[in-house]
Order: sequence, then structure tokens, then C-alpha cells
Amino acid sequence: MFLFYQLFEERDFQLKGYLNGVDLTPIFNTLLPAVSTTFVVFILFLVSFILFLFLGKINLRENGWLFIILMIIIITAPFEIYLMTIDADMISGIFYNTVSSSEILNLVIKRFKVFSSFPIIELLSYFAIFYLVLFRPLTKK
Repeated sequence: MFLFYQLFEERDFQLKGYLNGVDLTPIFNTLLPAVSTTFVVFILFLVSFILFLFLGKINLRENGWLFIILMIIIITAPFEIYLMTIDADMISGIFYNTVSSSEILNLVIKRFKVFSSFPIIELLSYFAIFYLVLFRPLTKK
């Protein structure tokens, strides 16, 4: 979504001056791989994490770092899944060319407005996951 944010002015989600009156379809087609990649990668992330929990047989009581990671994912996943429904509409609209560029633009703005600062909070939480995996604090020995 950082790529889409570059299309707007700093306030009120107004398109930048050079984009007014321009057909945005080529721009959306260019940004489609970024949206679809993050869509698929998040699904793979959830599936692989669930498989890791069940097949890894790591005790959550002895590994507090894994419990914290689990809580971060459980708390953020429903919000991300809701945002993915908007992304799915965007992907299908751009890929199949079934909706106009103004409708895609409305979906992008809706995605930004629904949880406004949530993507930043989610990004920082996922950076914390890297720290937890590397240093493994709160491990019983």
C-alpha cells in the first residue's frame, strides 16, 4: 500500500496534480503484481505458521517468545483478512478489467481509511517478530 500512497497528496486523499484527468488503469496494472504478491504471501505465511505450530511440537509454556508471536498473529490476522477482502476486489477488478479505474481508486481509498494507521502498527509488530525469533527471550531453561 506504500506504493499506492504515492499517488495521493499528503492530505484528504486527493490525487497528485499530474494524475488529474489521467486514466489510472495503466498505473493500477503496474501496481497489480505488488498487491497480488502480498496477498498470496500473507496466505502462505498464515498456513506455514499454523503448520509450524502443529508439526514443530514446541511447547508454548516453555517458549514465551513463540507465545508472543502467536498472540501478535492472532490479534492482527482478522484485520488483515478484512483488508485482504478489499485487496481481492482490487485484484479481480484490475486483472479482469471488470471495473473502472475510479472504482479501483475508491477501493484504494477505502483500504486506507478503514484502519488508517493499522498497517504501520502491523509492520512494527512483525518487525518485533524478527527480534523474538532471533534472540528467543522468555525461554525456560
